[in-house]
Amino acid sequence: MSVQLSIRNLTKRYKTGEGVTGISLDVKKGELVTLLGPSGCGKTTVLRSIGGFLEPDSGEIMIASKSVIKLPPEKRPTSMVFQGYNLWPHMSIYDNLAFGLKIRKTPKAEIKKAVEDALRLVRLPGVEKKFPSQLSGGQQQRIAVARSLLLKPEVLLLDEPFSALDAKLRHEMREELREIQTETGLTMVFVTHDQEEALSLSDRIIVMNQGNIEQIAAPQDIYDSPDTLFVAQFIGKMNFLEGVVEEDKLRVGGLVFPNTKRLAGSVVIAVRPEDVMIGPDSGERDGLYGTIKQVMVLGHYAEVSVELDGYGPIRAFQPRDSVKELRVGQRVTVAFAKVIAYPNK
Repeated sequence: MSVQLSIRNLTKRYKTGEGVTGISLDVKKGELVTLLGPSGCGKTTVLRSIGGFLEPDSGEIMIASKSVIKLPPEKRPTSMVFQGYNLWPHMSIYDNLAFGLKIRKTPKAEIKKAVEDALRLVRLPGVEKKFPSQLSGGQQQRIAVARSLLLKPEVLLLDEPFSALDAKLRHEMREELREIQTETGLTMVFVTHDQEEALSLSDRIIVMNQGNIEQIAAPQDIYDSPDTLFVAQFIGKMNFLEGVVEEDKLRVGGLVFPNTKRLAGSVVIAVRPEDVMIGPDSGERDGLYGTIKQVMVLGHYAEVSVELDGYGPIRAFQPRDSVKELRVGQRVTVAFAKVIAYPNK
């Protein structure tokens, strides 16, 4: 698969000290890549630099093997969907969508067909004569996506486009965007601070922190094998315990695990709640022991909080049926199906 977007050593620093330094990444043709990270990490700076809305201090941006670094936004083969819908309230939906094509002097018949096709793609056929105020927030955002699709960009840029929508609508829009991306084969770069959004949407996720890239990988790899302690803390729920390397094994209390990273000394042990196993306190001292503090049934699973002796609280996700016998104050033994270890800096 050919590279559609290539960024090399992109640097943009603001007077506040925020920005990005030495960002390099490639996005393949037809790929949906998400820039994910906390506020101020630099993800929007990268996106706006690609679109031409920011001028980098240094670096190169190539789209379809051509440099766009000197081009203004309107000359770049990109289109951007913002958080706000940016629809003209005095224009009909048809005129909002047709505007960009009219500027390009596209024939009327072609514009009419293109608008109809775009509305079908975003599941809003027949709304051409309505005005933005007559549509819901979710419908307006679909129109904003349709408007960007009509420009047939080489790369579609999306800057937290669903953040203003409620949770149910956000979920629906994510599914629809993924379907549109699959149907059109468009290359998309999506910015969000919502990890669930990134995990559900992306072919690959770029996790950013303080202007740098922490990890680039497929969603499953990011979740299962976070490269750094920051990624482990940021992606999904995670328990952290102090451990130690003894005889080239990782030890947490009475539990021992392989030291696959060849770490030494003190380590941080990360455990997903779904990898925490809870059993009755047998009285033997070869595992970890604790007291149940809370049991919350959350639909098809339950979240159990355990105060571990000597380590503090951890969370465990358990099948709903398996927690019927558990009660607050009960003593239990705890083990881990798998762990990830990091140097304890």
